[in-house]
Amino acid sequence: MLNNEQAFDRRDSALVLAHILFAFLAMLLGGVAGLLQSLVRSGTITLPYEIGYYQLLTAHGVLMALIFTTYFIIGFLYSGVVKTLGGHLLPIVRSLGWLGYALMTLGTVIATILILLNKATVLYTFYAPMMASPWFYVSLVLIVVGSWMSGFGIIIQYRYWKRTHQGKLSPLFAFMSVVTMLMWLVATLGVAIEVIFQLIPLSFGWVETINVTLSRTLFWYFGHPLVYFWLLPAYMCWYVVIPRIIGGKLFSDALARLAFIMLLLFSIPVGLHHQLMEPGISPVWKFVQVVLTFMVVIPSLMTAFSLFATFELHGRTLGAKGLFGWLKKLPWKDVRFFAPFMGMLIFIPAGAGGIINASDQMNAVVHNTLWVTGHFHLTVATSVALTFFGITYWLLPAMTGRVLTPLLHKLGIAQTITWLVGMFFMSGAMHLVGLFGSPRRTSYTTYQDHPDTLLWMPYHVVMAIGGTILFIGVLMMIGNVVLLLKAPKGYTEYPIAEVIDSAEPTPAILERWGVWTAVLVVLILIAYTAPVMELLNNPGTGAKGMVTW
Repeated sequence: MLNNEQAFDRRDSALVLAHILFAFLAMLLGGVAGLLQSLVRSGTITLPYEIGYYQLLTAHGVLMALIFTTYFIIGFLYSGVVKTLGGHLLPIVRSLGWLGYALMTLGTVIATILILLNKATVLYTFYAPMMASPWFYVSLVLIVVGSWMSGFGIIIQYRYWKRTHQGKLSPLFAFMSVVTMLMWLVATLGVAIEVIFQLIPLSFGWVETINVTLSRTLFWYFGHPLVYFWLLPAYMCWYVVIPRIIGGKLFSDALARLAFIMLLLFSIPVGLHHQLMEPGISPVWKFVQVVLTFMVVIPSLMTAFSLFATFELHGRTLGAKGLFGWLKKLPWKDVRFFAPFMGMLIFIPAGAGGIINASDQMNAVVHNTLWVTGHFHLTVATSVALTFFGITYWLLPAMTGRVLTPLLHKLGIAQTITWLVGMFFMSGAMHLVGLFGSPRRTSYTTYQDHPDTLLWMPYHVVMAIGGTILFIGVLMMIGNVVLLLKAPKGYTEYPIAEVIDSAEPTPAILERWGVWTAVLVVLILIAYTAPVMELLNNPGTGAKGMVTW
């Protein structure tokens, strides 16, 4: 582990910076697509004939939801693994990191070019039977395989540390990193099978039809754990980093590890709750996965308890009085705390919306409406994004040997507030107009001036206003990243919290990876074996690939 004043190895810093900076490049490009998309949806502008609305929607989803998040997460995890597992990466791990980066970047460039050429306008879910260029699916394989290289690297570094520290509890950050990448490795198997065995053969013309329901089932086997792949690094920051930033200590190491194990177990075998309205899948198995979905609420509530216990205990040590006096003791002018804390608060309504989406009867009301779009803009685009922004303000200085200045604190807080205001308008309008029935994934239309649709239009205008403010927030964040890279030279701590002295010891079983992996496999088999076998045994007539743009 690095000493407080010990600098990162330049080779490791370069790997981390390459991922983080590419992530923000993707965010900038995805933000441009998102701004244009919101303006078109409101009827404010008309695109040139060569540019399609759904082309922008695909670019926005792929670059923001897949590329920005994956690159940032891998860079963040590598930085923490270096910090907590020996102070430098093993040569094989560093090589795997760069190999993964190269494969992911090649895949991203190919995918982006094809989207811009209007050869892959299939949205980020690439639902069959819509059919993109076969090279788009090849690019997705490169991205996924590249991410696997990084995942293998992190696990190798962890196993090496365990072998050389027999009988010791692994650092919490490293433990959480392994859980995150294990979830990713298991979850992406579904989308890999879909792309390699269904979409690539269809798009190359090797087969004539595709089993659509099976294709979507494989996608959502991956698609819902993807949400927790976004969230777990945010949770890592909340658990491990924020207590150090506020000057406190973590409430419980054991509770944090248990929460992550539960998130691993209950976030993968739940994809069918995205298919509650889809025929061809037995309601029994949909119900099983809805039950497992609600189990995820438990570790989320455990996380909320642990975090606010940490805040209150720290506040009491500083002399806080009264029921909420500890709130005054939190460092509200520190952007490293302020941005992630705002993300925590937004996760409360975001999580409540998720409960609605996963409920059979209530999902029938909001399914395929803008309510769903508003929901995931609260989760990934607010709770996760703001936490990632907060991480950036100390991670870049720590990697580059620079310091976070008072001006950058102020600019960061201004950017956070701008983001919150933009999301209030955009996501708020999405939730409301979704309840009125306005569909998602549709371009501007008044449906021949139908009176219901005309009532939706003011909300779409508000969405565009919010989207414009959010794009300003994107530009502010890019500007802050540039300023961070040019900040005065000096030492910046990589904040890793210690556990309070009164915490209960962590049970050794929480690091029995074989046990938890076996439980995970059993849960997946219970949740997916019967429905997938049914889809294989009764594939129907199949659907031919279609280009609808």
